[in-house]
Amino acid sequence: MAQVQVISGVERRRQWSEAEKRAVVAAAFAPGVVVTEVSRQLDINTGLIYRWRRELEESAQGFAEVVVEPTAGEVAEHRNEAIEIVVGSATQIRIPLSAPASLAAAVVMAAAGR
Repeated sequence: MAQVQVISGVERRRQWSEAEKRAVVAAAFAPGVVVTEVSRQLDINTGLIYRWRRELEESAQGFAEVVVEPTAGEVAEHRNEAIEIVVGSATQIRIPLSAPASLAAAVVMAAAGR
């Protein structure tokens, strides 16, 4: 049996916020997901999802934050090694590789005056 949708009143386009667009694109392009299935669930055209992805890629500027954290075995191998940072001519920072990433970031930010 066919399904009929009755729209009473003026039909309007749905408004999608930037966060909603990002969530849809992330869901549609997650590993193992088919874009068509997401578009059917949300009742939107697959072309719209691809357009949002293209627009989000084009609007991405600058650098992405990258956090590199060693695994537990790597930390054990490098106990005596450290990262040395020179800030200006008077400040030198030596951070052991075993230090937590959050602590190292806080020390560097404080030394840089941020």
